[in-house]
Amino acid sequence: MTPPALERFLTYRLHTINKITDRDTNRAYLQDCGIPLGEARCLAAIGRYAPLSVNDLALAANLNKGQASRSAQALAERGLIEKKDSTADGRGVVLSPTAAGQAQYRRIMDLIARRNEEIFGCLSADEQRQLGDMLDRLIAHQRQRPGTPQD
Repeated sequence: MTPPALERFLTYRLHTINKITDRDTNRAYLQDCGIPLGEARCLAAIGRYAPLSVNDLALAANLNKGQASRSAQALAERGLIEKKDSTADGRGVVLSPTAAGQAQYRRIMDLIARRNEEIFGCLSADEQRQLGDMLDRLIAHQRQRPGTPQD
């Protein structure tokens, strides 16, 4: 029996769409906002959920803690977020957007909305809803599997 083509596996297909959209989205963020995709995702999470610790940022932006820490440092150096000592954890910091960061957050959210429309433009509204529902179910299913990391 011939194994299925690599291109038919869900993980391969998800990785492919992720790489294509990340490349195009990174280009759009650099052009429209002057920051790369990883920093834009972090600023979007901070803008939405602030104040955040670096650990919470990593979870919210779906990054590892090292990536979140480096992005937070870059955003702070750009004047888009401020880092304050955490009152709950003497070693930690709390991240919040500055006024410039809030303005950039709004630009990022507008860009995300436009990119989402472009990506889903080939699907009807009903297909978009169905795909969203199916992805939610797949994510929930994977998170419930024994031994699946929750970070």
